[in-house]
Amino acid sequence: MTSEKKTAIVLAGSGVFDGSEIHEATMTMYAVMKLGGSYQLFAPDKNQHHVVNHITGAEMPETRNVLVESARIARGNIKILDELDMTNFDALMFPGGFGVAKNLCDLAFKGPKCTVDKGVERVVKQAVELSKPIGALCISPAMIARILPGAKVTVGQDEATITAIEKMGSTHRSTNHGVVCVDANFKIASTPCYMLDANILHIADGALNVTRAVFEMIGK
Repeated sequence: MTSEKKTAIVLAGSGVFDGSEIHEATMTMYAVMKLGGSYQLFAPDKNQHHVVNHITGAEMPETRNVLVESARIARGNIKILDELDMTNFDALMFPGGFGVAKNLCDLAFKGPKCTVDKGVERVVKQAVELSKPIGALCISPAMIARILPGAKVTVGQDEATITAIEKMGSTHRSTNHGVVCVDANFKIASTPCYMLDANILHIADGALNVTRAVFEMIGK
């Protein structure tokens, strides 16, 4: 792999319950560089659905911005999603976390009738049009299934999410830790990560495996 494999990674905030899952985001960045690529982080500039106390799980009476929160993971090096043009990148990746299902789309509230953030929908469809591969971790494959009916993805073995994916017109493949589902038609690679009862070693394996699968589809 070479540094020419430029990857756009889209975040949804900071923290599993209301943003991006931090382990998955970090391990995705690590995997991209470990396999010889480079990355740029992006996030939509809008308020997140709500703020959750990650100790108690209770909703907090405050407002936070998805881009500003994502910048915590990015160490400040992040761009507005509106600036993402997939002609400048070789691949697109989405770590998971409830922020995907609350901020990038509303799957957490509307299930298979969910809508997707227009910016996210734009870059996913542009990637497909340009034949650029997409990597999706954890819950994010369900969002991809909403954008691309007929896609083949995995979220592991979560029955409620599997049902939603199938109702959205896509196909689900049940998987375990570190296993990657590849849709050669849409050039999507997905893996379940914390949709299963996982630890950080499982997340590292999943991120490496899905990134490797994405990189193998570049240029094909």
